[in-house]
Parts: sequence; C-alpha cells; structure tokens
Amino acid sequence: MASLSQIPRTMLCALPRRVSPAALPIRALSTSSKRSDATSSFDSPFRGMGNDKASNIPDFSNYRSKQGTKSNLVFQYFMVGTMGALTAAGAKATVNDFLVNMSASADVLAMAKVEVDLSTIPEGKNVIIKWRGKPVFVRHRTADEIKQAENVKVETLRDPEKDEDRVKKPEWLVMVGVCTHLGCVPIGEAGDYGGWFCPCHGSHYDISGRIRRGPAPLNLEIPTYEFPEDEMLVIG
Repeated sequence: MASLSQIPRTMLCALPRRVSPAALPIRALSTSSKRSDATSSFDSPFRGMGNDKASNIPDFSNYRSKQGTKSNLVFQYFMVGTMGALTAAGAKATVNDFLVNMSASADVLAMAKVEVDLSTIPEGKNVIIKWRGKPVFVRHRTADEIKQAENVKVETLRDPEKDEDRVKKPEWLVMVGVCTHLGCVPIGEAGDYGGWFCPCHGSHYDISGRIRRGPAPLNLEIPTYEFPEDEMLVIG
C-alpha cells in the first residue's frame, strides 16, 4: 500500500475531508432552521401563544354564551340540580331493592301464624303451642278459675293488670310461656296460686298469668291472637 508521501498532491486535494460541526458557521445554522420552520407542512396548533402565524389555535368565540356569566351560572345550577335528582332517585331505588330483599319470604310469613283447634282442649286443661320458637300456653279455664281471676284486687299486684284486659274470651287464656325473670319455662297447674310456677327461681303466677310471688317483675306476656271461628284460635 502506498504511503501519503507517494500520492500526488493533486489527488490529495480531491479526497473528501471530515468537517467538525463546530466549524460550521453559526449564521448558516440559524438560517437553515428558519427556513425549515417557514417551509414546514405541519403547523402545530399548540405552538406559540396564539399571536404568531405559525399557530393554528381554533376560535371558540362563536360557541360561547352571548348573555354573560349569569346564564352560565344558571346552566351550572341546572346541571347540579339534575345530577342531584338523579343521585337521589338512584339511592331510593337502591334502598327499595334492599328492603325487598330483606323482607320475609312466604314460607317465613306462614310460620309467623299458628292455628289451634280449640275443640281438642278440654275444660280445665293446658296445651303448649310452639310459635316463633317460643312456647305459648293455651288454658281452657273453668268457671271457678275465671271467677277467681276476676276477684283478685288489682292494686295488690306487683304488675297491676285486670283479668279482663288479658283475655278476649274469659274461658281462653293465651300467654307466652316464658318467665319474665330470666326466661325459664314455668310449670302449669302448679304454684301457690293454682296457675304456673317457675322452679328455677321460685316465681309464682296465678290463673291469669300474673306474677304473685318470687323475683319475676312482670306478668306473663300476652301475644297477638284472634278467634276467626268459634273453635279456632290463630296466634300471630
């Protein structure tokens, strides 16, 4: 391979030379940059502040309200009120759906009422009916028991209550069989008053189910019931 000293000068002048970018004239670079901006086929709408020719920002003045800011405020209030009404309607629908889902089904409602054939209960006897998970005492009282219950002096009772206020028919006494002391189940036809006796803590109830002695504070509870027929009792 020939060295540079062996190459003629005329050929060396023809070889291309590497030029450093720093050696280019600054004026030439700035001129080229301006030319590219002027001849660019794409004018960005976001270039500049909207005052130069290179910016193409759309003019929305035709779409603005001609009535000032008050109309804009009215529109805003209208939109807020509409959204509030829609939100309230949605909340109401949600609550209604929740209540419907939480309501008792048909089989549960059927168990809420119990029918009792009274013709199967002899006079002077008790039966225990299960209602809503609780025992219910149904007593077919005799004439003497009714008289005894009615002759009690109400003012002497711990929980004053007339017998006539506790029954719908004098011969039929219907009560929840749960002691009002600690929830025990009293025994029928027992105790000092011929009614019910709670052996757990010694509470005595009379033939009307009223507390007469012992720690129980209240009379036995009377549930909701009715007589749709002469020989039919419906509890609940």
